[in-house]
Amino acid sequence: MIFNIQRYSTHDGPGIRTVVFLKGCSLGCRWCQNPESRSDKKQVLFDARLCIADCQLCCTSIPHGFNKANQTLTIDRSQLTEQDYQKLEKLCPSLALTVCGKDTSVDDIMSAVKKDVAFYERTGGGVTLSGGEPFMQPDLCAEILKRCHHENYHTAVETCLHVPWKYIEPSLPYLNLFLADLKQINDVIFKQWTDGSAARILDNFRRLAKTDIEMIIRVPLIQGFNADEKSVKAIIDFTADESSAKEIHFLPYHTLGINKYNMLNMSYQAPLTPLDDSALIEYAQNYASEKNLTAILRG
Repeated sequence: MIFNIQRYSTHDGPGIRTVVFLKGCSLGCRWCQNPESRSDKKQVLFDARLCIADCQLCCTSIPHGFNKANQTLTIDRSQLTEQDYQKLEKLCPSLALTVCGKDTSVDDIMSAVKKDVAFYERTGGGVTLSGGEPFMQPDLCAEILKRCHHENYHTAVETCLHVPWKYIEPSLPYLNLFLADLKQINDVIFKQWTDGSAARILDNFRRLAKTDIEMIIRVPLIQGFNADEKSVKAIIDFTADESSAKEIHFLPYHTLGINKYNMLNMSYQAPLTPLDDSALIEYAQNYASEKNLTAILRG
């Protein structure tokens, strides 16, 4: 189950890359900017801004799932079937209704990936698996990486590492780079904001430190969660002392994903304003440098 293949990416590893987004995640981060990636099932997104007021196509075609009254569309997502999703993929003329999630084969994924071989060769790029959490589909993840490895494509995975080690291990022989999130060291705070276990993630970092696979750590900075000197220091200390990473990226919190929550009829539980704390960013970069880490600020 994937939900996107993005070509010509320059922010997900070296060179120009093709990014394959796998659906499903083991965390429920409040600030997640891709809420459509959390579920491992197909989902309907509804953008009311694009809906044609007098159109009734969805209501007449799938009456058990859609109803429009006073030009307001309501959706009963619990009633939608696989056949309904197939209808919806081509039904809405304004694309106010879209389906997130597609069952696909490794062969189809590789066919898409191979279209960009010339860019990999010229720029040192390759293929990145993202999500969601790619390792939530461990067999698919390992098979794609294996096929890419045999084609001599550079391979990377964007991961939160919040999975059992047995989900990660099969992919290790075929991986060149981990782009791994390290969000918080404190297990209590991490649990409150993500419904997950920081201990599990830290253990996987320690296991990966025993391999020779390159790693870059990414730190989203969210006010109220980890955007303070104590949290940042703990993250940098762990990176320097217990991981294999030599490079750490800081990503200040933004709110660009809020409308996706509206489209999924989900509540948004993160701060409503972007992070604006230049002093903290300066502290993070300076302290990382003191710990012999290359610190990069990502917009």
